[in-house]
Amino acid sequence: MRDSAYRRAAGLSMWNGPVEPQPLHGGMSNDNFLVEDAGQRYMVRVGQDQPEHAVYRFNEVTVCQAAHEAGLAPALIHHENDVLVFEHIDDARMLTADDLVDDRTLAQLVGLIGRCHVDLAGHLEVPGPMFWVFQVNRRYARILAEAESRLAGALGRLMEINDQTEEAVGPIRPVFCHNDLMPANVLDDGKRLWLVDWEYGGWNAGLYDLADLAGHAGMAPEQEAELTARYRTLEADPHDAQRFAAFKCAAAVRAALWSGVAEIYSSVDWDVAAHADAELERADATYAAFRMLS
Repeated sequence: MRDSAYRRAAGLSMWNGPVEPQPLHGGMSNDNFLVEDAGQRYMVRVGQDQPEHAVYRFNEVTVCQAAHEAGLAPALIHHENDVLVFEHIDDARMLTADDLVDDRTLAQLVGLIGRCHVDLAGHLEVPGPMFWVFQVNRRYARILAEAESRLAGALGRLMEINDQTEEAVGPIRPVFCHNDLMPANVLDDGKRLWLVDWEYGGWNAGLYDLADLAGHAGMAPEQEAELTARYRTLEADPHDAQRFAAFKCAAAVRAALWSGVAEIYSSVDWDVAAHADAELERADATYAAFRMLS
């Protein structure tokens, strides 16, 4: 936790009196706090624009508002510059990879993702950004090369993977996606699931969200088959298996490159270098599995 983020959360003019923000764990690029004020509880997210990641808070505000109106996310109560204040979901916990083994939880989550892809865009007040992961990856690679990152030696093979998998994906029908679907960005309050952390929300192929989730959760092949089978009722495609594997590779490459960029720019206190190394290993392993299908 950064002292400046704590002071920012505590000093908001919306509070009725002095508050003591309690740090919440799990933020990789933002500082998150639980704040109680006048008998109400709020989740406060402190984070500036991050041009290196193409994260701009005005986009996040718009998407968060649309996601709430679509019934997908907690309400955004207040926002100003680098601070977002959300309603706190009582008794909610972040999902883990183990939760997705449960058929009921997986079915709920696929339904929620489907509602995102079908319903969210109808609530947007602006067109919304495009999130084409392959171009995102190329931009990250340029940043890392220019900064002479310690990951620079891996950029050649990562960009080769990026180009091959983009060709394998082919044309898409864009829908509005979350684009950062790790289990920790899904909350379970015991009654329903919520999608949170919308800073990368934008137009993409719906299959990308599934592939990103599967990669972050380390799903076994049978779990991935169940995931895509449930989603296929929304978007049928005879080439799902290969396209899914290609998107999974691209998502893993993105995670590795994102981590390399975060290693240069992030001010949040966590072991980003170790995370980058682990994500690089995952990208190589995911590509090896993709080659088996090609």
